[in-house]
Amino acid sequence: MRRRVPDFRRPVRRRISVWIWWLIGIFVIAGLLLFVVQHQHQVQLDLPNQEMTSQSADDSHASLNFTEELLSTTSFARQLNDQITLAKAYVIIAKEHSNLQLAWELSSQIRNCQRLLSQAAVRAKPITIEEAHPIVSRLSHLMYKAQDSHYDISTTIVTLKKHAQALEERAHAATAQGAEFAQLAAESMPKALHCLNIKLTEEWFRNPSLKTLSEEQRNSPRLVDNNLYHFCIFSDNVLATSAVVNSTISNAEHPQQLVFHIVTDRVNYKPMLTWFLTNDCKGCTVNVRNIEEFSWLNASYSPLIKQLLDKETKAYYFGGKDQNDEAKFRNPKFVSLLNHLRFYLPEIHPSLEKVVLLDDDVVVQKDLTVLFSLDLHGNVNGAVETCLEGFHRFYRYLNFSDTRISAKFDPQACGWAFGMNIFDLIAWKRANVTSRYHNWQEQNADRMLWKTGTLPAGLLTFYGLVEPLDRRWHVLGLGYDLEIDDRLIESAAVVHFNGNMKPWLKLAISRYRHLWERYVNFAHPYLKDCIMH
Repeated sequence: MRRRVPDFRRPVRRRISVWIWWLIGIFVIAGLLLFVVQHQHQVQLDLPNQEMTSQSADDSHASLNFTEELLSTTSFARQLNDQITLAKAYVIIAKEHSNLQLAWELSSQIRNCQRLLSQAAVRAKPITIEEAHPIVSRLSHLMYKAQDSHYDISTTIVTLKKHAQALEERAHAATAQGAEFAQLAAESMPKALHCLNIKLTEEWFRNPSLKTLSEEQRNSPRLVDNNLYHFCIFSDNVLATSAVVNSTISNAEHPQQLVFHIVTDRVNYKPMLTWFLTNDCKGCTVNVRNIEEFSWLNASYSPLIKQLLDKETKAYYFGGKDQNDEAKFRNPKFVSLLNHLRFYLPEIHPSLEKVVLLDDDVVVQKDLTVLFSLDLHGNVNGAVETCLEGFHRFYRYLNFSDTRISAKFDPQACGWAFGMNIFDLIAWKRANVTSRYHNWQEQNADRMLWKTGTLPAGLLTFYGLVEPLDRRWHVLGLGYDLEIDDRLIESAAVVHFNGNMKPWLKLAISRYRHLWERYVNFAHPYLKDCIMH
């Protein structure tokens, strides 16, 4: 029998049915579709959540107000702040009892509290309990330790009250001292002005021609010519007076028609005279007189001079012994005869009909000759009223508890200002104004009707004789008020540096100083030598 040859061919595989392959393919495709749909849905859900979370975090960051956080009764910032306040009290008490170790530990924890509060404010996020708990715990432990040392709440209250009273007394003393120093600075003459006076006095004695020129000017017919415009200034300050004169003539259309009548004291007479004789005044006339020339101004005529001879009055104004009143009420300048000469204008200028009175701390910005043509309607004094501010009414200056005042005057009557006034001297004589002034000055010998100064006397003397002027004629307050509207200053005919901060002093308000300085000739050789500008 023949053997069969071995067959080395691969065996034929059985094929899987086609329908099985179709089933497998369908299942795979369906799974993929389900996976894609599910993943897409999850992404859509996650994105809004992330946006809401981010927006919520941003809103929380933006809306955190640390001030409100400190005021909130539920915040840790408020608790820490209260702990700091109490801990500071215990520091003071511990130091008073010489327990320096406790005081040091409390101070250290106070600094930690302040550091945490500062960090929270910078990052604009509330303090968490994890941050606050360690510090609050340590501070509480130290406070219990303080209480164990008998620093109880009653001791704390008493100590804090004592310290509050001490601080209040110190603040009051500092305020009073500041007022004294400010008053002293306002009253005293700066070194530079004293230097100027000395140089001008030397010039007077060195130059004999000045005396001759002075005599000629004193006899000028222009001094009594009512067709010219006459201005009166009573001052002992050469530089201030020069600024008033210079600003007035600089803003006048016809300066050669102006006449200035200056009255000063014996000490400043020669310096004042020398200044105006040696400086160009653009054609105007300047007459300087010494108050001692007025022989009629004596104790038998003037109640003020009679009162100044009284020992008690001298002690009040010049001795500085009476400390019950504020320093401003005891200012000797208020009883200066130069200040009270304004009540004697007809006696000083018997031939004149109208004059404008200017204080030495004003600056003129417009032509003042228009004032002479204003109708005063029979009144004596043309002045700007100051009752736009409530404290400038009569009751603020006068003692209405005295029947001599309350029976004749309205406490709500409007006050007005000296500094720039137009006076009708004919109406003055007709109303016998000087006698009215003498009457009130005599009644106030005991200073019961008003404290001091010329304005209260003026309010009484000119009561019913004042013609109100437009406010823009005279703007006040540049010597104390820091917030005067620039537009009001620009529109003003005269600006007044009333107050202690005079423009020639170092304590002047810098914002207004230039208004005065532009009318001071700093190129003058004497000023260059005396004033560092």
